[in-house]
Amino acid sequence: MLCGVCAGQDSAGWPVYNGGPEGDHYSQLKQINRTNVQRLEVAWSFDTGEKGGLQDNPLVVGRTLYAYTPTQKVVALDAVTGNLKWKFDAGVAGGTQPARGMAYWTDGKEARIFAGVMNFLYSLDAETGKPIASFGESGRIDLRKDLRGDFEKQSIVLTTPGIIYKNLIIVGGRNPETHPAPPGDVRAFDVRTGKLVWSFHTIPHPGEPGYETWPAEAWKIAGAANNWAGMSLDRKRGIVYVPTGSAVFDFYGGDRLGDDLYADTLLALDAATGKRIWHFQGVHHDIWDRDFPSEPALYTVNRNGETVEALAQTTKQGYLYLFNRLSGKPLFPIHEIPYPTSNVPGEVTSPTQPKPDAPEPFARQQLTEDMLTNRTPEAHAWALKMFRTFASDGQFLPFTVGKQTVIFPGFDGGAEWGGPAIDPATDILYVNATEMAWTGGLVEAHHSTNPGEQVYQSQCAMCHGTNLEGAPPAFPSLVDVLSRLKVEKVTNNVKNGTGRMPSFPNIDDAQMKALIEYLRANSSTVRGDAGKELTSVPAQEMTARAPADQAGAAAYASRCARCHGAHMEGIAPANPMLIGVGSRLSKAQIIDFVQSGTDQMPAMPDVKGPELEALLRTMGVEDDLKMQASASEHGAEEYPDKFTFTGYRKFLDPEGYPAIAPPWGTLNAIDLKTGKYVWKIPLGEYPELARQGIKDTGTETYGGPIVTAGGLVFIGATVYDRKFRAFDSRSGKLLWEAELPFAGVATPSTYMIDGRQYVVIAASGARNPKGPAGGAYVAFSLPK
Repeated sequence: MLCGVCAGQDSAGWPVYNGGPEGDHYSQLKQINRTNVQRLEVAWSFDTGEKGGLQDNPLVVGRTLYAYTPTQKVVALDAVTGNLKWKFDAGVAGGTQPARGMAYWTDGKEARIFAGVMNFLYSLDAETGKPIASFGESGRIDLRKDLRGDFEKQSIVLTTPGIIYKNLIIVGGRNPETHPAPPGDVRAFDVRTGKLVWSFHTIPHPGEPGYETWPAEAWKIAGAANNWAGMSLDRKRGIVYVPTGSAVFDFYGGDRLGDDLYADTLLALDAATGKRIWHFQGVHHDIWDRDFPSEPALYTVNRNGETVEALAQTTKQGYLYLFNRLSGKPLFPIHEIPYPTSNVPGEVTSPTQPKPDAPEPFARQQLTEDMLTNRTPEAHAWALKMFRTFASDGQFLPFTVGKQTVIFPGFDGGAEWGGPAIDPATDILYVNATEMAWTGGLVEAHHSTNPGEQVYQSQCAMCHGTNLEGAPPAFPSLVDVLSRLKVEKVTNNVKNGTGRMPSFPNIDDAQMKALIEYLRANSSTVRGDAGKELTSVPAQEMTARAPADQAGAAAYASRCARCHGAHMEGIAPANPMLIGVGSRLSKAQIIDFVQSGTDQMPAMPDVKGPELEALLRTMGVEDDLKMQASASEHGAEEYPDKFTFTGYRKFLDPEGYPAIAPPWGTLNAIDLKTGKYVWKIPLGEYPELARQGIKDTGTETYGGPIVTAGGLVFIGATVYDRKFRAFDSRSGKLLWEAELPFAGVATPSTYMIDGRQYVVIAASGARNPKGPAGGAYVAFSLPK
């Protein structure tokens, strides 16, 4: 059983991730309320002494708060003073993955904390922090096991906690977003022994419903369709609600034709057996990475005189789906809307995608020219020039080869893993949304004869870009990575994962060595100065070719020489060498860079036809392609992927601000009875812009709100201003704010001990590379 409200009327805990199994982020506490919230002060703080990301929603049971450090150590704190009671260090290498919370179980005699550390699920004694030896293998389960094939080559991390139902803990996991990836099975384990009790196949096996929505035998090789976002539970009825993400490869589905159930699906499962009760697929054959990003929030509402047990599911695209949670019937009509088909060879997109009639989306849906930034005339002119090279036509526009497509809201939402809060007294839902435009595209897979490049393009390029430049800060540049990190650190990050990056245990020692050599060969020194580190690059790549013809030489001189040098030698460190570029990038990739641009390089969409072909000849692209083709005929290993994602590209102006007009982030209040908006406000700002008079722009947000019976919505989440805020839940009026030592990109918790209410939030600086770095918990309360 779960401890809901702790003993005594003057005490109340936060014993479940996001407040309760319903996932509603709600607390009945009201000592802190609209009339006195402005008096809040710091009650205690705990500095972990570590740097990194903290996304943890702490548990509070009795007088103890349970939390993570940035390196996934588990700590128990005195919830009144913040003093350390105990610390558990699993000693697992690479423990820097996101860790958003834990699960608590008790039978009234003993109590256990279930904590995910990388691919392990630990069962800890809640009083001492020591592993329970009788659970699993010496106190832990290796979640890589019982999935498929050699477990040591599987990659799965428990970033969001499992949920407790009676004597079961039900878990999902975070999987890679490219091949190879294990299937996203949802599994239930016995809380005492760690024994597997049931497993639901999100990629159906033969004879299981949904098998027909995949190619035959896909279950043997297809991956992901996993629950990384958490779950909610109707404890009374024994139903667990499980949202899933996309199948791999995220952006091209030629090897998984069909709707791909149960990827991108909200599943209602019997919590005792894992049997499916109902399901709703939010995206058919997803090629946009439109995972369901958080657990649904359960609530009860009166509709037309009838009491309805309902749930609310937020989405990255800004839709809010409302269902009768017992039957799966939508509370507002959902229609299948036709969308354009893909023109990418081998891809077959779904002809329709679902969209609810209400509520209206809580984020803008289509980026147009009149929505571009007006922060400065120069920024607007740059944004307009870039935008006119993109494809932008709203939701579910398929990616194309050689052209960037706008994803708006971006890959991080809309809504994200923080999830919504619901006030059961008013039936109002509160959700924060990011309004950031990203772009993405496809290029033909480059079947290089270089083994290190083969590994990079198949495993790394999706996030770090085909040119290694990434999309900082979320996806860092790997140019010169070996000058910033030791080889051992890079190897550890690849093998074990770090931050948003999953582990890649499938990369063996020989492939790892080849990858390191490829990264070394593509440093800015080698890319930009032909006179250094020549031994890292094949000799044929280091000789500049004579111009193929006058047209090509003229095109290069007018288009490229200013940045890349008269002889393609580059100008380090910003502008890479183009000698031998055809052996590093495919022809399609080079054309994409020329016509669509990169973070540093402006787009040149007018370079096409004979001029483009002459330019490519001058750079020796044809010769390099012929060389690669010859090598391929002699047995060079090729990866099966037909297309590669060009990388996540955030649409930012040259000064690093969003290239679209504000708001860049909002907080929304939606009436669940009517589907109408109660209020909508910008959330967050850039301090340096605010000092210039550009205020209330909103910013990207990570972490969610909580709502209390005191009429307050508490939320951190803003990346750049490091504020923790309290709003009037009726109006959206800001009532209180405090500056945290680091950004509060986490969901807060609230609790009461000895008649005193506290609100606590994790703070870290991982999302803002220009801000202070650290990891701490800060608790606020009213003065004594």
